[in-house]
Amino acid sequence: MLKKLLTPMLAVCLFLTGCASVPMASQEEDAKLKTFQKPADNKSGIYVYRNSFAGQALKKNIYINGNLIGESANKVYFYKEVAPGEQKLSTESEFSENDLTVKTEGGKNYFFEQYIKMGVFVGGAGLKAVSDTEGMKNVQECKLAK
Repeated sequence: MLKKLLTPMLAVCLFLTGCASVPMASQEEDAKLKTFQKPADNKSGIYVYRNSFAGQALKKNIYINGNLIGESANKVYFYKEVAPGEQKLSTESEFSENDLTVKTEGGKNYFFEQYIKMGVFVGGAGLKAVSDTEGMKNVQECKLAK
């Protein structure tokens, strides 16, 4: 009796915790960006990645300076080059966007993690700056999204 009850419940749980998918870039583009070449002196390189167990079925929009760079899923990253200076990174969350404002310099790469957090109705998202070492390690475990 217990097996008859547990099997369908387990199947439903696995279905509900499925992975989200987003459009992906080519393997060549992904490999090139994982060499972490420095951008030109008049550009700042921004890597935003999501590499977390929580909220794997959720997709969340990511913006840089108000421009949509893409919709994230687990184990994906984005790369954009921007003019140096103040940058506003934003991510879609439960009720409104969560913002992170940072100052960047030309000729440097910056790494930011998008993380999923518990929400009232659905999971929310936030962004945090991480070290180059941590960022490069985690980006290596992700794939480039379009």
